[in-house]
Amino acid sequence: MTQQAINLVTLVGRAGRDPEVKYLDTGSVVANFSVAVDRPTKAKETDWFDLELWENTAEVAANHVRKGKLIGVTGSLTFQTWIDKVTGEERSKPVIKVKRLDLLGSKKDNEQPTD
Repeated sequence: MTQQAINLVTLVGRAGRDPEVKYLDTGSVVANFSVAVDRPTKAKETDWFDLELWENTAEVAANHVRKGKLIGVTGSLTFQTWIDKVTGEERSKPVIKVKRLDLLGSKKDNEQPTD
């Protein structure tokens, strides 16, 4: 029996900012934003995760996710790497590549404020 590796991340939290959406020359769509997830501790610590969404999931995020909105995401952990322009050193950061986006919260949470 062979073992299979599993890379699955599920988070529920609030969007830290509105999605940044890019339409690529290839016709693909990508959205990036962060999500804040509170730890269940007395100190109310918060962990921040960078998210990357593609195609239809990115479009849904662009149209429905706003800063503070309660969302659920499921995806896989990846690492983005780049060369720092100042130091020339390789840098990396963890990013959740989202496969599923769930819009959570009450109907009231979805309403736009009227001024």
